[in-house]
Amino acid sequence: MSHPTIQVIVGPTASGKSAFALSKARDLNGVIINCDAMQSYDALHCLTAQPDADEQSKAPHRLYGFNHPATHYSSAAWRNDAIREIDTAFANGQTPILCGGTGFYLKSLMEGLSPMPDTPKEIREKGISLQSEMGNPAFHEELKKRDPETCANIDPMNTQRNIRAWEVLEHTGKPLSYWQSLPLTPPPEGYEFHVTAVLPPRETLYDKINTRTHAMLDLGILDEIRALDTLVQAGEVPDDALIIKAHGFRPFRRYLNDEWTLEDAIEHTQTETRQYAKRQMTWLRNQLSIDETL
Repeated sequence: MSHPTIQVIVGPTASGKSAFALSKARDLNGVIINCDAMQSYDALHCLTAQPDADEQSKAPHRLYGFNHPATHYSSAAWRNDAIREIDTAFANGQTPILCGGTGFYLKSLMEGLSPMPDTPKEIREKGISLQSEMGNPAFHEELKKRDPETCANIDPMNTQRNIRAWEVLEHTGKPLSYWQSLPLTPPPEGYEFHVTAVLPPRETLYDKINTRTHAMLDLGILDEIRALDTLVQAGEVPDDALIIKAHGFRPFRRYLNDEWTLEDAIEHTQTETRQYAKRQMTWLRNQLSIDETL
């Protein structure tokens, strides 16, 4: 049975890809499926530029704002969720429209994923506890004794990747490098993709990032940041959770804690977001096969 081509809309942060996806959804009877890691969390809705209620009322949106902020949402988990939403769209006679900027999510679906088993929650929690107790350098050295090949490619200070390597080894008895060496699990049969990249001129993009930071302040990002930091302080969300890496969270948290001025927080947020956008554009041009550029 033939299906509509899956539309994939990519671009750096603040490029306008969400607005373009909404336009596509209206034209193609589409369902917009999120492929941005930060926008999957039920936290920092404005700071991560999740579609607002008005936008979501204009077309179906899926996989936005549903994860608890403490959740480790892997590319494998996203891939499974995305396939479910794509197949549901097909069954309803709708066009799936993937929209977002998390490249490794897209590659896991479009090019395939190593057939790595899920690890039980209790093992992951054990790894997190052990890393917290030992600290990154010691934890990495201990892991290196058991899995030197994987550790050779992991920054000793990258908490998430070290814990991931530990939990896979602990659960399966085989190193992460073994699972990564296996043939990739391909996309489901019949999936065809059309990739549109929204890539505005760099100066235009940087101006939009700078302007958007001020607009987000008016929309209440400080309240969002304060609420998430309360969960962190209460121990309900680890301080190295993925959502904590959302651009602007740490600078504005420092402002709320009277460590920085508001101007400092704004400047740091704008700078780190521009740098991230630059990395995204480079990645998209070099790592993804693009059919159309806007």
